[in-house]
Amino acid sequence: MSLTLESNRSLKPFNTFAVDQRAQYFASANSDEDVRDALAQARALNVPLLVIGGGSNLLLTRDVPALVLHMASRGRRIVDESAEQVVVEAEAGEPWHPFVLWTLEQGLAGLENLSLIPGTVGASPIQNIGAYGVEIKDVFAGLTALDSQTGELREFTLDDCLFDYRDSLFKQQPGRYLILRVRFALRRHAVLHLEYGPIRQRLMEQGVTTPSAQDVSRAVCAIRSEKLPDPQQLGNAGSFFKNPLVTAGVAQALRHSHPDLVAYPQVDGQVKLAAGWLIDKAGWKGFRDGDAGVHRLQALVLVNYGQATGEQLLELARRIQFDVRERFGVALEIEPNVF
Repeated sequence: MSLTLESNRSLKPFNTFAVDQRAQYFASANSDEDVRDALAQARALNVPLLVIGGGSNLLLTRDVPALVLHMASRGRRIVDESAEQVVVEAEAGEPWHPFVLWTLEQGLAGLENLSLIPGTVGASPIQNIGAYGVEIKDVFAGLTALDSQTGELREFTLDDCLFDYRDSLFKQQPGRYLILRVRFALRRHAVLHLEYGPIRQRLMEQGVTTPSAQDVSRAVCAIRSEKLPDPQQLGNAGSFFKNPLVTAGVAQALRHSHPDLVAYPQVDGQVKLAAGWLIDKAGWKGFRDGDAGVHRLQALVLVNYGQATGEQLLELARRIQFDVRERFGVALEIEPNVF
């Protein structure tokens, strides 16, 4: 076997919260064969296999009694094209934002609203990542995964993945399917999504009247950079809570007592509330308890100021959940995977 196995490896470099927990065993996979080897070694060692990418959607609250496999495979390519649509494929270990920039350099549109999201290509379908009105499901063209139970490769279509808001089959069945590569259907002529959030306003401020996909990407990068901390400078996992979905009646009642409520009606009649608004309104923005805190500019982001443990960050999250539920009658769901 070609896989190099380490024991008692610190996972601090492999999670964006920079929490210093340790893996019982650790390895990096650069190929499909490495992934198969990892499965075999985990079985031989009688430990679970935990696959991680960029660690940007992970909160470690304890040491990990498993073989932690870091997906490090690289590669991106065009696999099909027509006059209007181009299907691109990337290996699971490809860093997400550089991949988005590569697609834009090829003159392809579709991922621009998802610029500057941390993590890897392989992790993107698990959470059905989304930003500014676009989700992975909107551009998804398929993926290849290894079934950890049968050892067989499986191809997944859009319907197979059961995508929902920050959810998918892969999140519902953690560890079952190991994503190896993902394909996206992109366009030569951009159909831009400018209505969600401050994108259009930012473009107007920049004097851009006929924006390109690259203009939108630059605007998104500027907006995200202003309100979200860089994990290289301040440990965080981006948005820590999902925006909750409530009935129209609940939203109407909340708006009656809070006219400035930030809410987005959905096509199914539900209303999506801005979790950041709820947390901010409850007074948590900028809160700090030791090294665990809430970002001073974005209440949706929990941060590690240096030495916070995963347990301390999780305890802070639970305090926020309790307070928001008591004040507004709304339950907040944690977005990162907690281990």
